[in-house]
Amino acid sequence: MKKVNIILSNKTVLVTGSSGFIGSNLVIELLRTQPSIHIIGIDNMNDYYDVSIKEWRLQQIEKVSLEHTDSKWTFIKGNIADKELINRVFDEYKPSVVVNLAAQAGVRYSITNPDAYIESNIIGFYNILEACRHSYDNGEIGVEHLVYASSSSVYGSNKKVPYSTDDKVDNPVSLYAATKKSNELLAHSYSKLYNIPSTGLRFFTVYGPAGRPDMAYFGFTDKLLTGKTIEIFNFGNCKRDFTYVDDIVEGVKRVMQAAPEKKNGEDGLPIPPYAVYNIGNNQPENLLDFVNILQQELVSAEVLPVDYDFESHKKLVAMQPGDVPVTFADTSALEKDFGFKPHTSLRDGLRKFAQWYKDFYKI
Repeated sequence: MKKVNIILSNKTVLVTGSSGFIGSNLVIELLRTQPSIHIIGIDNMNDYYDVSIKEWRLQQIEKVSLEHTDSKWTFIKGNIADKELINRVFDEYKPSVVVNLAAQAGVRYSITNPDAYIESNIIGFYNILEACRHSYDNGEIGVEHLVYASSSSVYGSNKKVPYSTDDKVDNPVSLYAATKKSNELLAHSYSKLYNIPSTGLRFFTVYGPAGRPDMAYFGFTDKLLTGKTIEIFNFGNCKRDFTYVDDIVEGVKRVMQAAPEKKNGEDGLPIPPYAVYNIGNNQPENLLDFVNILQQELVSAEVLPVDYDFESHKKLVAMQPGDVPVTFADTSALEKDFGFKPHTSLRDGLRKFAQWYKDFYKI
C-alpha cells in the first residue's frame, strides 16, 4: 500500500471540469468527507452537450456545500485554455492539490471538431502544468500533487488484454486518444524537470446518473424513448469495461492523498515523481448484454412501458472510425497501491441511472 502523504482536510483543492460528470461527483464527495476543505471549481460550461445537466450538477454541489458549512466551495466560470485566468487562480488561491478533469471528451467528436481537443486537452493542460511549475517560485510550498484524467483510449489498437499500464501505448486510433497520451508525456516531462508529483488516471467507460448524453447508455435511452432505432456497433461484438462513477470518484480520492514521492537518482537529479493507473471495472461486458440490462432497468423504472418492442428498435452495424472492439482494465496496480478495486455491478449502476433519468426528465 502506498503511504498517505497528503491530508485533504484544511487544504485548498482545484478541480477543473467541476461541472462535468466526474468532476461534479468528486467535488460532492470531497465536500461530504473532508473537513474544512476549500474547493475551487473551474468549468467553461460549454454546450458540447445539454448545459442544463451541467447546471443541475452545480446545483447538487451547492446543496451539499450548504450542508457542510465548515468547508468552502468557489466556482469560477472559465476556460483552462485561458492562461491568464489559470495564472490568476493559482496566484490568488494557491491550491495544494490540483485535479485536472477539464477536457474535450469523446472519440467520434474528435473526428469532426479537432480544434476543441487541441485547445482544451493540449493548450489547457499545458497551462495547468506551467501554473503548477511556477507555484514553487520564491520558495513557496507549491502544488503537492497534480492528478489528471487520462483515458483507456490511449491503448488504441493494442491486442493484449487486459490493458496494463506497463503496455506500450504508441498507437492511438483517434485524436482524442492522442491528446490523452500527450497529457501523460507532458506530465512526465514536467515531473522530471520541476519535481512536480503527478498521477495520471486512465478511466474506462464511466457511466451513471447525470452522465454525458453522448455516451452510449444515455443516447440509447433517448432514442428508445422517442421510438428511434439504436445502432449497436461491431455487430454487437464490442466489449466495454463499464465503470460506475462512484467507483471512479473513490479511486480519484484515494490517489489524491498519495502523491508519488520525490527522490533523487544516483546522478543527484530528481527521479520523476510520476505514476499512471487504470481505473476500470476489470470485467468487460458485451454490448448486447449491456443493452439488455439497460432496457430491463428502463422498464423497471417506468421510463419505458412493459410491452416496449425492443427488437424492432435495434440495429447491428459495423465499427465506427476511432473505436476499438474491447476495453479491459488491469487494475492490479491500483489494488496493490490503494487497496481499492471498482465493484459496482452493471445492473446496480444502470438502475441508478434509469431512476435519475426518470426524475430529471420528469417522465
